[in-house]
Amino acid sequence: MKIFKIFSDLVESQSFSRAAKLNGVTQSAVSQQLRAMEKHFNVLIVDRSQKQFRLTREGQKLYDSAKEILHRYEKLSSELQEMRKVISGTIHISTIYSIGLHELPPYITKFLKEYPSVNVRVEYRRSNLVYEDILHNSVDLGLIAFPVRMRQLEIIPFLEDRLVLICNPNHPLAQRRNVDIRDLQEFKFIGFDQDIPTRKATDQIFKEAKLEIEPVMEFDNIETVKRAVEIDAGVAIVPQATVQQEVKQGLLKVIQMRGKQFTRPLAIIHRKGRVLTPAMKKFITTLTGQAYDDVAGIDENLEAVLIED
Repeated sequence: MKIFKIFSDLVESQSFSRAAKLNGVTQSAVSQQLRAMEKHFNVLIVDRSQKQFRLTREGQKLYDSAKEILHRYEKLSSELQEMRKVISGTIHISTIYSIGLHELPPYITKFLKEYPSVNVRVEYRRSNLVYEDILHNSVDLGLIAFPVRMRQLEIIPFLEDRLVLICNPNHPLAQRRNVDIRDLQEFKFIGFDQDIPTRKATDQIFKEAKLEIEPVMEFDNIETVKRAVEIDAGVAIVPQATVQQEVKQGLLKVIQMRGKQFTRPLAIIHRKGRVLTPAMKKFITTLTGQAYDDVAGIDENLEAVLIED
């Protein structure tokens, strides 16, 4: 079974080093497994005359069969665990920094208290890499914001963050209970990098308000944005849940924005067709408060958006 898993990972990642990392083996071991398969079936699996990774016709047939065998094996294993009411194993999660650091911890604590035999591994990644991890089957579940609808993904709504304005406690805006979005054009603004979905969201907010605001600083994660605001380098729009600690410590001031409320939808994603273990389903239940079978497939009701952080 291991050889089929390594082969499938190699085909999907088109990278010997990636397949090796996913399976905890050396790159040479992946090459040896491929040659062993070719020798066993007496066929050429990879077209070595091409510069890019490309399967032969026989290789494609082997890959399709390997995926079917792996799927049946994983389904059988999951069903046997369910019959025995076993909740154990490892759940590998890929998530963006803001969710992993500020939204996820209490849920993991609650889950592990109820299911101590499960090991939860969390990787902090940029949003585009979370999608890659899921599509390449490198992880089990992804947690993202502003979910992007893709044919290969199952999207399960998780939470909604409220977006708020933050500033230094000594900033001129700090004495106001709320501000109009148009007031921001008078002050320096700190934003996320342009490829970060929350940045795309704030750009859309400014566009709707007919504002032209260019950030004086741009960063790729929420923690650096907060540090810049703490030293009074400017103001920023961030998810409210990510600044609760700094507000309690008096390092930042949160100011509500008048009129339309802006939110950031969070979602759980996994690859469609993936067999989820009982532990994974229970973890999704912990996050959503609903049984997995009740929330799976309801992403059709989500508004399609093209942004995330």
